[in-house]
Amino acid sequence: MTIRAVVRGVGHYLPARVVENSEFEATLETTDEWIRSRSGIERRHFASENETTSEMAVNAAKRALDMAGLDASDIDAIIVATSTPDLTFPSAASMVQAGLKMTRGFAFDVQAVCAGFVYALANANALIVSGQAKRALIIGAETFSRIMDWKDRSTCVLFGDGAGALVLEASEGDGTKADQGILSTDLNSDGRYKDLLYVDGGVSTGTTGHLRMQGNAVFRHAIEKLAASAESAMSKAGVTSDDIDWIVPHQANIRIIQGTAKKMGVSMDKVIVTVQDHGNTSAASIPLALSVGFEQGQIKPGDLIVTEAIGGGLAWGAVVLRW
Repeated sequence: MTIRAVVRGVGHYLPARVVENSEFEATLETTDEWIRSRSGIERRHFASENETTSEMAVNAAKRALDMAGLDASDIDAIIVATSTPDLTFPSAASMVQAGLKMTRGFAFDVQAVCAGFVYALANANALIVSGQAKRALIIGAETFSRIMDWKDRSTCVLFGDGAGALVLEASEGDGTKADQGILSTDLNSDGRYKDLLYVDGGVSTGTTGHLRMQGNAVFRHAIEKLAASAESAMSKAGVTSDDIDWIVPHQANIRIIQGTAKKMGVSMDKVIVTVQDHGNTSAASIPLALSVGFEQGQIKPGDLIVTEAIGGGLAWGAVVLRW
């Protein structure tokens, strides 16, 4: 018998405000065509002035719990992947815990920027496999609109806000690749590349700061590292690209998504793509894409899925799971 962390519910939340590419034409030297051709992004959602990361996370969490047929009182652990928490502390996860009126269990944040949800999945899997939690709520939530430099056309047009959530539950498996649940994880980081993608604020500066990115350099690292991590995770799970039903990648840039799929030898017909509607929502992008893919009938029970992401740090990783 092998304990697996199995997906029981999924849900997402997007702010009401939709920002089309054309809105940026009034304030930046850019066009809808320029943004689409370089990123694949057509629109994104921005949080309202009073909308917070934790509030969006709560909304996504409630939808995932509803699908799972569970109450917050059934959950043992909450992990929120975010780089844009409401406050320096307490954690966004503890705020979600309060928002769900959950008074038991434990909650904490994971900060690995765009790779955050992959890191959170790996941590939740470890908690479940080790017996420290039976059910875990894993959320990716971001309000990147709060850290944009609105004069920098190379970054501010790329990002959006939103949240996605999964409910994982311990279940018995046979220990084979046919099991439902998380089959393998692969995590990596290399702090030598921290200057390629970072925010120039924090405790040391006394400011929130703005996102700074060397886009071309990040692009060069992304495809190689994402494909390598996915291959490593697949090898650990004992599967190949031919076995994969869906790749659900971090939704950063359509060219990165296409390049990674090509390097993995997987057709784009097997890739869930939402970047056109959401932009780059950092740690929220994978759970958002999983939720949308399930909602639209693409992802079905028994499907074998690879998720992979790379973000500031640089931090990157992949997870293989059977839905």
